[in-house]
Amino acid sequence: MNRQSQAAVLFLLGAALLHAGTTDLYLRYVKAGLRPLLLAAGAVLIVAAAATVWYERRRAGEEDDHSHPEPRVSWLLILPLLALILIAPPALGSYSATRTGTALQEPLAYPALPAKDPLPLSVVDYAGRAVYGHGRTLAGRQVQLTGFLALDHDGTAYLVRMALNCCAADAQPVKVALTGDLPPVLQPDTWLAVTGTYTPRQSRDPVNNGPIPFLQVTTVKPVATPKDPYDESYNN
Repeated sequence: MNRQSQAAVLFLLGAALLHAGTTDLYLRYVKAGLRPLLLAAGAVLIVAAAATVWYERRRAGEEDDHSHPEPRVSWLLILPLLALILIAPPALGSYSATRTGTALQEPLAYPALPAKDPLPLSVVDYAGRAVYGHGRTLAGRQVQLTGFLALDHDGTAYLVRMALNCCAADAQPVKVALTGDLPPVLQPDTWLAVTGTYTPRQSRDPVNNGPIPFLQVTTVKPVATPKDPYDESYNN
């Protein structure tokens, strides 16, 4: 691939990063706090592409160009970039969740909860309070969790949120098992708002033997996939 082709690839890569960073697409790959860096990287790549084109044109004007044509197959390198722009892959879902052990860790503290009914909590927050706080801050409260549905090989239903440290490459699931008033038909990867109450019942993750708390379900409502499908409250 000659310099002009390299400049074209740099430009397309920069444009793809800017496209992702100026829309919600980037949230499928990295945490929200990295957006400025993503936009800066895209801008730098476009500037580098422009500088490469300028340099090559200047050099061509000063000397004869004896370069040989490059194989056209090298242009196939831009296909992944076009796929990123035109066909965005979905966020990680139930397939990854059922094949990866729960990443639940003991929280550093249990902040006071607001007096709301039902009380909206993240999957990570509920799981930490239920397992390591033994439900002391959850007793007698109606809580509402939002996540996607995953089904274990034995049919156990989990409400899951993938937790991020940095990007989708290090995403790990935190799971809450569901019991009680569940719909007769459960479709994996369906996003749900689940209302219920704390129960001391727990199980062990079949993948890594990590703790999984249960939620006693009272109502289940399908919801749209959130703009940010990952839970960034984990290990921040």
